[in-house]
Amino acid sequence: MSEKRERPEPEPIRFYGTTWVDHSGGYLLRRIALGLGALLLAAAGAWVLRLAYEGSTFADGGVIGVLLVVALALSSSMAFSRTLTDYTREPGEARSDDAAMRPVKMVGFLGVLLAYAARSLVEAPGEKLRRAEYDRAVARHERRGATRSARRGNPAARRGSGRPGRRR
Repeated sequence: MSEKRERPEPEPIRFYGTTWVDHSGGYLLRRIALGLGALLLAAAGAWVLRLAYEGSTFADGGVIGVLLVVALALSSSMAFSRTLTDYTREPGEARSDDAAMRPVKMVGFLGVLLAYAARSLVEAPGEKLRRAEYDRAVARHERRGATRSARRGNPAARRGSGRPGRRR
């Protein structure tokens, strides 16, 4: 009874499916379109933030406006750097402050969108991690297949003569 195990399936990436494995199915076009879409969303978000800033300066001008710009710039830069490193960080490397960074990423959504667009220039965001994980799974599968094929048949018949006179 031979148990044939199938090759591991790659995990899909949002908007790309499993086309990241062999870069087929319009992968490059999709990467360009999603990168440009992220840039357009960042531009629209910057416009909305400008409107919010102008609304806050009508109320008080001076210090409030400066604090608002500084807070948005800091949160956007923190969200950009964190998001960009998250695309290359191993899944097992959980940071202790991931939950605390969610509000910062929400306020600094411009940084998140810009990081997505920047990563799309190189590869699909998250592709490096998924490729490493998939390659490890395929290597494990091939090693298991090699050891299983070496173990087929009756082990007693392969041992050779063993002790003389003990054959049954």
